[in-house]
Amino acid sequence: MYDVSYFYNMLRMYSPTAKQICEIRWNFVKECKPRVVLDFGSGCGFFKAFAPKGVEVDTYDLMEVPQTGIQHETYDLITFWDVLEHCESFEFLKAILSRTDWAAVTVPIKPDNVKWDDYKHYKPLEHIHHFQYESLAALFKTFGFKCVIAGQPECPPREMIGSFLFRRAV
Repeated sequence: MYDVSYFYNMLRMYSPTAKQICEIRWNFVKECKPRVVLDFGSGCGFFKAFAPKGVEVDTYDLMEVPQTGIQHETYDLITFWDVLEHCESFEFLKAILSRTDWAAVTVPIKPDNVKWDDYKHYKPLEHIHHFQYESLAALFKTFGFKCVIAGQPECPPREMIGSFLFRRAV
């Protein structure tokens, strides 16, 4: 499913809006003033491609796509853009989140007034988990993080996507 052809398809389909979405994301995480970032589940690498000047972004993905890999012991920020809904288990988060005090996440969020049959992100073979704000905050709380910003700044251009910025609880 997520192979090299998927990578090139994503580039063709989403390059026109990728810059706009990345600008929204970079603005969303500005509070943590990131200088060294790990884009975990980086896919095509758009977040790195549109990084602000002076910000170093490592990219890591399970797909066989061009990536830097995890180069640093610690990061100012680790991002999970459209990643967690695809993960069978969240055990990997403990080791990854130990490298940072900040994490940014986007996941589909089903509005209460939308039926499952009408929910565009209901994809049983692709999206293993479905989140609400509360369930995602509870997941990150188990790893010692609290949500400091939650909203839907990517909507538009996207629909029903929640964005979250977490900080390690002190």
